[in-house]
Amino acid sequence: MPSMNRDTSHPTHRPPSQKRWTRFVLVPLLVGAFVGGVVVGGITRTAFGTLTIIGSWNEPPAGVDFSVLFKAWHLLDSYYVPATPTSTTPVQDRVYGSVMGLAASYNDPYTTFLPPTENKIFTEDIQGEFGGVGIEIGIRDDILVVVSPLKGSPAEKAGIQAGDKIIAVDGEPTQGWSIEDAVLRIRGEIGTPVVLTIFREGEKAPRDIEVVRAKIAIPTLDYTLRDDGVFVISLYNFGGTSVELFREAMRAFVESPARALILDLRGNPGGFMEAAVEMASYFLPVGDIVVSEYRGEGKPLVHHRSRGYNILQRAKGGAKIFVLINRGSASASEILAGALQDHKKAVIIGETSFGKGSVQELFPVDPHTNLKITIAHWLTPSGKTISNKGITPDIVVEISPEDIAQGRDRVLERTLEEARKP
Repeated sequence: MPSMNRDTSHPTHRPPSQKRWTRFVLVPLLVGAFVGGVVVGGITRTAFGTLTIIGSWNEPPAGVDFSVLFKAWHLLDSYYVPATPTSTTPVQDRVYGSVMGLAASYNDPYTTFLPPTENKIFTEDIQGEFGGVGIEIGIRDDILVVVSPLKGSPAEKAGIQAGDKIIAVDGEPTQGWSIEDAVLRIRGEIGTPVVLTIFREGEKAPRDIEVVRAKIAIPTLDYTLRDDGVFVISLYNFGGTSVELFREAMRAFVESPARALILDLRGNPGGFMEAAVEMASYFLPVGDIVVSEYRGEGKPLVHHRSRGYNILQRAKGGAKIFVLINRGSASASEILAGALQDHKKAVIIGETSFGKGSVQELFPVDPHTNLKITIAHWLTPSGKTISNKGITPDIVVEISPEDIAQGRDRVLERTLEEARKP
């Protein structure tokens, strides 16, 4: 959430209550759920109403020679012979193809052109309910990678895990695919199967996993007070309802007798950047930096700061705070974990996170298409980059295949040990 997909920057910032946030922190596109770069796990802001174009939209950029494009167009138009007399390529599809190639020339998996079909899928992802298998996917080293399966999704039930490399879909190799290519092929009619060929770290050979597509509803948050007095909030995404649900969970924690809080962000691919800032504000004093945006050489950093709710200091002074992360924690999850780690407000436990540290913004090209462009990179409050490196836990807990097979949660076990310490 690499883009499943959503991210942050200069569009108008609206209060959370308006629920019209403009940036996502999801990774790519979730295949049947919500994707990173859209669940993704990434952050992607919509720029509708805030679009600023330098120069005229309808004039070629100064100093650019478009004669190669025009000549290629005319050569293809004059000499191309279709495979069958009835097969044709609509003129507008050729235009869209040209723009897709332009976006691809930047060699950034999160900077992509979304023609009508892909744009419709992206919109469905943002709305949060659709048909698919329920995985967030990203691209790492030009390979499709599972950021995380959604809790209770068909993919999770079939055994798909965070970090799995998808090397084929229904027998078709995925080499060279974009996230959008993968989404188009993995999604399909509800109730139909799709076979994902995955390669898992530590195994000698790929394996085929059949997943039956279903309607995907994205879970958001659960919380509970354990019998041992530890309060656990499990946050599954930073979507439109997450802030309100998180507020309710934090209120329940404050009113409980618990003196330790576990915030479980494992498998959370991200969502709205503003949601991460809002949640961090429950732990940080007003004005503390939650995350900064680097927009390129010579440009000032853009800082996003805590709103200063800081209720733990006021109502639960001395409470122990733990944040759990893994390879499926991306984008907004990394922003929140990184902020609490840098400000020493929580102990981070688990595995190094995914490393989705770029910011995407959506720009409308015409009424049916969008350009998703990387416009910045995230930095933690101390200035550390998130991209590709992720957040390194304060306490690293290795998870073995045997642990997974046995359903043993070593990360939670270690966290409870830390919570019991004086």
